[in-house]
Amino acid sequence: MTGINQSSLRIALLSYRSNPHCGGQGVYIQSLSRALSDLGHKIDIISGPPYPILDSDIKLIKLPSLDLYNPNDLFRVPTVFELMDFTNLIEWLGVSTMGFSEPLTFGMRAYKYLKNKFHKYDIIHDNQSLSFGLWAIKKKIPTIATIHHPITVDLDIAVKSEPVLWKKLKLLRWYSFLGMQKKVAKTLPHIITVSESAQNDISKEFRIPKNRFTVISNGINTDRFYPMPEIKRRENRIIVTNSADTPLKGLYYLLLSVAEISKKKKMQLIVIGTPKKNGKILRQIKKLGIGSFVTFTGRVSDEEFVQQYAKATVAVIPSVYEGFGLPAGEAMACGVPVISTTGGALPEVVGDAAILVPPADPAALTKAITKVLDSPNLAARLSNAGYQRVQNHLTWHAAAQKTVDAYRRAIHDYYKI
Repeated sequence: MTGINQSSLRIALLSYRSNPHCGGQGVYIQSLSRALSDLGHKIDIISGPPYPILDSDIKLIKLPSLDLYNPNDLFRVPTVFELMDFTNLIEWLGVSTMGFSEPLTFGMRAYKYLKNKFHKYDIIHDNQSLSFGLWAIKKKIPTIATIHHPITVDLDIAVKSEPVLWKKLKLLRWYSFLGMQKKVAKTLPHIITVSESAQNDISKEFRIPKNRFTVISNGINTDRFYPMPEIKRRENRIIVTNSADTPLKGLYYLLLSVAEISKKKKMQLIVIGTPKKNGKILRQIKKLGIGSFVTFTGRVSDEEFVQQYAKATVAVIPSVYEGFGLPAGEAMACGVPVISTTGGALPEVVGDAAILVPPADPAALTKAITKVLDSPNLAARLSNAGYQRVQNHLTWHAAAQKTVDAYRRAIHDYYKI
């Protein structure tokens, strides 16, 4: 351990799924690994599918699974040969009984891969798998985990939003992995989380003392998200990056607001992503009669994503809860005026550079959106304030430096004990 406080570190970053196009965890893996490498550290990403897209100098170690949630072959039936593998069998049984077994089985695969390779690394960094495999890993090597937000919040909001009893029970089964995550999280001496709000909620929900946490804000990739002043903004054009049916993300409330605004203004809502086929969101759009005002882009390239931001009059973050809220930061980095709810950590992300409204309040959203659409001067002020906030407070370079400090503390404490 001589010189560990001065030397570059050998880091294994674990992530049970790392799709950079869907969800903040994939973005976290991609962006943090880049920034850590730029600081001179050696990074290996150990991931299950869908795999992250990484720069060529960052090693990706793939841990294949049955990948039963692959949209191109959803809930496929594994072969007998595949099910002869015990971990595969556990994964399949979990999915077959309406559970989500990926965190558990990823941890099993990760431990199996690492058990003869611990000497190759100085620290293991887990990206919210919180599996029993991690429990075993932390006994062999310094270990730290990032918990982006307590998934118990997702469960609570989802159950409350579902009126049908059998569907409530189905949700409870799906989220049954939370029992494992709570147990494992309680044993970790060092945890990174991305906001004060997330720290408070995780500490309460998982019953973990706050002195085990280090709060490190996510960064925004300003090489990917930036203003494009050469593109003229459209009038009355709203952008939102969430197309999911997940109640947590609050798209339901934004659609109610759009329906109200469209009675008085010719406007357009651009939704980055693809809605669930025959899902609640599409049914609600039809019920509200606003199909002509709403456009889903499907998956877009980074270039088109930035162009969509450049065309928007305002970006709305309607989430009921966020552990951090990358879409808010990305919109601000592109110079788009932002309206955000106060759900979870969003006020910490946007500061005084956005209009804040209560979550699950379509009337408040309607008032705020109308105010921005009707006031170019207000929109310009919000645009500039948001851009400056990202440049001054939300960079991955700063996040990586703080993460390395957390690594060194975890390593020191492990060998001190």
